[in-house]
Amino acid sequence: MTADVKKETMGFQTEAKQLLHLMIHSLYSNQEIFLRELISNASDAIDKLRFAALADESLLEGQGDYQVQVDVDKEAGTITIADNGIGMNRDEVVEHLGTIAKSGTAAFMENLTGDQQKDSQLIGQFGVGFYSAFIVADRVAVHTRKAGDASDLGVVWESHGESEFSVEAKDKEARGTSITLFLKEGSEEFAEDYRVRSVIKKYSDHISVPVIMLKPSVPAAEDEGEEVTEAAPEYEAVNEATALWTRSRTEVSDEEYKEFYKHVSHDFDEPLSWSHNRVEGKFEYTSLLYLPKRAPFDMWNREMARGLKLYVQRTFIMDDAEQFLPLYLRFVKGVVDSNDLPLNVSREILQQDAAVDSMRSAVTKRVLDMLGKLAKKDGDDYAEFWKEFGQVLKEGPAEDFANKEKIAKLLRFASTQTDTEAQDQSLEDYISRMQESQEKIFYVVAENFNTAKNSPHLEVFRKKGIEVLLLTDRVDDWLMNHLQDFDGKQFQDVARGALDLATDSDEEKAKQEKLEKDSEALVERLGKVLEAQVEEVRATTRLTESPACLVVGDHDMGAQMRRIMEAAGQPVPESKPILEVNPIHPLLEMLDQEPDEDRFADLASVVFDQANLAEGGQLEDPAAYVSRLNKLLLTLSGK
Repeated sequence: MTADVKKETMGFQTEAKQLLHLMIHSLYSNQEIFLRELISNASDAIDKLRFAALADESLLEGQGDYQVQVDVDKEAGTITIADNGIGMNRDEVVEHLGTIAKSGTAAFMENLTGDQQKDSQLIGQFGVGFYSAFIVADRVAVHTRKAGDASDLGVVWESHGESEFSVEAKDKEARGTSITLFLKEGSEEFAEDYRVRSVIKKYSDHISVPVIMLKPSVPAAEDEGEEVTEAAPEYEAVNEATALWTRSRTEVSDEEYKEFYKHVSHDFDEPLSWSHNRVEGKFEYTSLLYLPKRAPFDMWNREMARGLKLYVQRTFIMDDAEQFLPLYLRFVKGVVDSNDLPLNVSREILQQDAAVDSMRSAVTKRVLDMLGKLAKKDGDDYAEFWKEFGQVLKEGPAEDFANKEKIAKLLRFASTQTDTEAQDQSLEDYISRMQESQEKIFYVVAENFNTAKNSPHLEVFRKKGIEVLLLTDRVDDWLMNHLQDFDGKQFQDVARGALDLATDSDEEKAKQEKLEKDSEALVERLGKVLEAQVEEVRATTRLTESPACLVVGDHDMGAQMRRIMEAAGQPVPESKPILEVNPIHPLLEMLDQEPDEDRFADLASVVFDQANLAEGGQLEDPAAYVSRLNKLLLTLSGK
């Protein structure tokens, strides 16, 4: 690439155009955040150069004093933010400034409502950085050169923030990026020195590199008979320029913690909670961890960029060091700064380092403790967290056996105690309400809340006043396969295996035995008709209102897990359900007295299909079910 390449005009990616329009029209009430975002990006560019220079010192080009320079020109109506960081080449300029190359873009755009206030909150979840410049500018010019490239490989990008942008070659002696904003009418305040200084102090005090501005000019003293000379312009640091996590907790205000979160996460919203900790001993490191208020749009993409910002001895190493937290805590943001890792550490080394293993274990426990404190301190805040991240946390017991009990205490479920869809009941709450002779924690898994709430399996539990957890998230069946017990109490799926209630009296057990004996002929008859569909048929006292229900074998895969694997195209082992019937239900009593074998077979099939539907299952042959039901209805009408 040389300087004689002509200017080229290109169109924005469709999503970028939509986002630009939204930025300009939805965030006008909080204009000053553009400066925070651009300074944050400049700081990141410097961090990236620091890391790259560890392997190739020539990238520094003989100049290693890092800084972000902010200049205002009141007469021209401009503000310029310049850094001496890593910079960009032409291809990177087109990629980073003309497109939104971030997973979750489609989901983000689908969630836009047209309501400016609601949409501005969505912007915060998505993170936009550079595009915030158009909140205050009607034209933006970017002059950049990548560190290590020749000076004639500089690039100028320019746009009015509408449908297109231009790119052309232009010499640039110094490495890094300079962004000039031509302020629109109504935003002229950001060409005022005092206003810009106040915004930098407010939002960027924690940036670890100096953010410098020209010192306010002081008129030179006039001596009689001597010519007055103008003092040379002099720059001074406006911010504290000290990495926030290196400071003592007592020295950092809540506002500073909140602003640093926005810097490290590129989230417009404030964090829900945070934990700042320095560890000294065998391994020395500092961690500053944040819980976001809202989930990012790409949270369910397990390949998403995730992890903490890693520093070694305050030198930036990488943005997404996923080795310090397990996957089920991928929503946590923050920084970890180690004194023990080598500066040339790679992702491969991180996966094998004993210090990393120790730090991962400690950082994981710190996050779980932070969540535990949040749950005890503020139920509303924890309810907000659970709504956003509860399903991710449910991945924990399968991935982190060592912390299974800690995670279990943080789980929340819907329950027959409240019969509402709100997942606000803890396992400790459940155990505190258990009946004296109750030995197990009972739960039912279903496709949705109404199916769970109205499951025929709950009938005997409601009759006896025994609480049952209502599990309806897609991950729940998988969760319970790994959770198994809590506080010494075993979990029991009420739709799996034979019902065994420790609360049953000798009288109730005798009643069950008599029921089984009296219904032997009916059970045997049903078993023959339905032998292709069921593993067995048996009589039960678990039903009080329904004629029948389907039960999963003790070692068979649950219906929800089976549906998930089928949807994913995974092979599913063959198994048949068990049909449990209530012989004293009028429909079963009628069935027992039915002499016509064909009609008996039709009724038996309808009972089985209805039990399947009550579980949220799908019929193998819906047309046959409708045909049998119509035939039976016509028989009842005498036709």
